[in-house]
Amino acid sequence: MSAAAHYKTAPEDRISLKQKSAYAVGMLVNNLQAAALPAMVVILNLGLGMDPLLVGLLGSIPRIFDAVSDPMLGYISDNTRTRWGRRRPFIFIGALTAGLIFALMWQLPPGHSQMFYFWIFLAASILFFLAYTVYATPFVAFGYEMTPDYHERTRLHAFANTVGQLAWLGVPWFYALMASALFRDTVHGARVLAIWVGVIVAVLGVIPAIFCRERKTLPPKAAEGFVKNMAVFFKGIGTTFRCKPFVKICGATFLVFNGFQLGMSFSLYVMIYYVFSGENAAAGKLMGWFGMLTSIFTLLVIPLTGWIATHLGKRNTFLITITLSLIGYALKWVGYNPEHPYWLLFACPLVAFGTGSLFTLMGSMISDVCDYDELETHQRREGVFGAIYWWMIKVGMALAGLLTGVLLKASGFDVALQTAQPERTLLLLRLFDVGIPVVTSALALLIIAKYTITEERAHEIRAELEQRRGKVTAPETAKGS
Repeated sequence: MSAAAHYKTAPEDRISLKQKSAYAVGMLVNNLQAAALPAMVVILNLGLGMDPLLVGLLGSIPRIFDAVSDPMLGYISDNTRTRWGRRRPFIFIGALTAGLIFALMWQLPPGHSQMFYFWIFLAASILFFLAYTVYATPFVAFGYEMTPDYHERTRLHAFANTVGQLAWLGVPWFYALMASALFRDTVHGARVLAIWVGVIVAVLGVIPAIFCRERKTLPPKAAEGFVKNMAVFFKGIGTTFRCKPFVKICGATFLVFNGFQLGMSFSLYVMIYYVFSGENAAAGKLMGWFGMLTSIFTLLVIPLTGWIATHLGKRNTFLITITLSLIGYALKWVGYNPEHPYWLLFACPLVAFGTGSLFTLMGSMISDVCDYDELETHQRREGVFGAIYWWMIKVGMALAGLLTGVLLKASGFDVALQTAQPERTLLLLRLFDVGIPVVTSALALLIIAKYTITEERAHEIRAELEQRRGKVTAPETAKGS
């Protein structure tokens, strides 16, 4: 990009530290809700004795409701007009409700049957995910509309994701905490920990609703009947999927994130059976170090990604960071060395560039896409875009979970062989672990290489929009504070 095409952020487009901090606290709460349930659900099997198949169903059935509730809530918040704004009432109510439900859903009484626990927890999970949707979908959309500036959007998401990453540092220790001497048993630990998590979600989750300020929006549409509103809703979903830049963002995220998730599903198996010949404790220690170091480097990668993007643009930054992560995945092949098992840790800094840069860049890029979409449709639809984007990720996570079992079976893995697996199985496990994220990341690079909303194009779109409907500002920004 030429120097003439590199734009400077205007003072009125900057987000104050107070606003960024409030939004970042919300991101921490958002990530905590996403991470806590999967980290604690093992208690249903190990603590209450539920069949693993039933536990698996509890992890997948509520996602069916997500498939409907996420985009519908996005549409509703896009078209809501209140004295407090479009998003803030949902964020406030969602935080309080999700925190309360999460605390209550783990207060399971002892001495009941598997099916009792299944149906009670299934009902509670559905309610929790609905409450989480009420919080998360408007919250994510809020981040897309806090500033119209190309670079300030990246700075916001870099700041918020850095704070949000703290949740992923703490949650891996949940099981160790629940199994500690602080509690009678793991079930008791889960009951108490759920109350702590619920209070944090409720108290901190309302902060963005109280302290963040929404920018002015387009005038509300006239009220229409339910049937017509639903027709508009489904038509809007179709329009969203015809937005080529957005489809590219979804495709690249799907490949990078779920390739990472699917590959990592095999890492512990490789460590146990290939690196340590069946020694679970040694493998668990290496897995802990690998996960913790990757998370720490991710904290460093997020602000670095923001800095690079403000100098080289978002597309070019994606191409750089994902290429580095691809090299990191390849290094794992060398790192899986029975003679030198801790060589694996050399891959951590490069692997961190994958997920560390992904959501920082994509959150900012979707903000640009919302401007592009307004130019085409004359509507502001951050809620729908955010909901569909995260719904695609959830579908990918469910698919990754399914494929893990399929590929594990295809490899010939036999759980009865506690210390050794066939050579073919060990080779396939390593190929799945390393090869899947390498291939998916490479495909994502090809997709984003053709992404067309550059910094220059983003500013052209903004100029056209402001000529059409004038500037939109946040009340606090307009006052110069």
